[in-house]
Amino acid sequence: MVRAVDSVDLHVDAGETLAIVGESGSGKSVTALSILQLIGDNGSIERGEIRFDGTNLLGLDGDAIRDVRGDRIAMIFQEPMSSLNPVLTIGKQVAEPIWLHRKKSWSDALEQAGELLARVAIPDADKRLGDFPHHFSGGMRQRVMIAMALACEPRLIIADEPTTALDVTVQAQILSLLKELTREANSALILITHDLGVVARYADRVAVMYGGRIVESASALDLYKRPKHPYTRGLMASIPGLDGEAGKRLQSIVGQPPDLANLPPGCAFAPRCEFARDVCRGAPPPLELVEEAHLMACYGDE
Repeated sequence: MVRAVDSVDLHVDAGETLAIVGESGSGKSVTALSILQLIGDNGSIERGEIRFDGTNLLGLDGDAIRDVRGDRIAMIFQEPMSSLNPVLTIGKQVAEPIWLHRKKSWSDALEQAGELLARVAIPDADKRLGDFPHHFSGGMRQRVMIAMALACEPRLIIADEPTTALDVTVQAQILSLLKELTREANSALILITHDLGVVARYADRVAVMYGGRIVESASALDLYKRPKHPYTRGLMASIPGLDGEAGKRLQSIVGQPPDLANLPPGCAFAPRCEFARDVCRGAPPPLELVEEAHLMACYGDE
């Protein structure tokens, strides 16, 4: 059995952007998919709660959770071309959640869809309602995904690596737009990413994941100024700087990320950690408060 995510404890407030950062396979996307019960048939959520506005989402049946998806909680997926239906027009796809959840007439839903496309800066928005996904560039498709996510003014938006396939300039445009629109609506935003530059610019708080667990959580400012967990410090040290010495090799973290099907005993980072002690190879360290609003799962880094 693979335990993709274990003992994850997170919260996000209205108007706040929480970034979940970590390497591929750390459990970021599984955490996001679990919120809306989108785990595939080959997976299950064994225990715990996912509370949203006082309701445990894991206690909702199929119809009830479908009423939440796309309405009170929306998700923006990593690859818009595979997330958008290639045989349906953009207008139909953006209008559908408005028609379904807000019970508006189809003509009113289409009119609002055009307004949403204009809001995410798609030129000639009303004229593009009849176009199909392949008529749009990657950046424009991701703008469509944002429009769909905002359609019902959700309280929470989950963005899973929303700019992975886009070039750097378009990435900045998309993320700035997403941050601006969620701030206007006072929506909470969970941003899944492995890009520490994105985290520094757009996140209010950060949770660092490794081996299916959260190893550190703090405000973005505090995490960048005073990273405490050895893994977080290794990530920060690996970022290339503009003032770096020419010809100097970038710092890297020794070893490989853990195999979730065969995790080491104790702390999953211990085999790669220069500070590891015998206690680190016993039981996984709990996530504990080490400073005000700063949590870490480590038995000690010295």
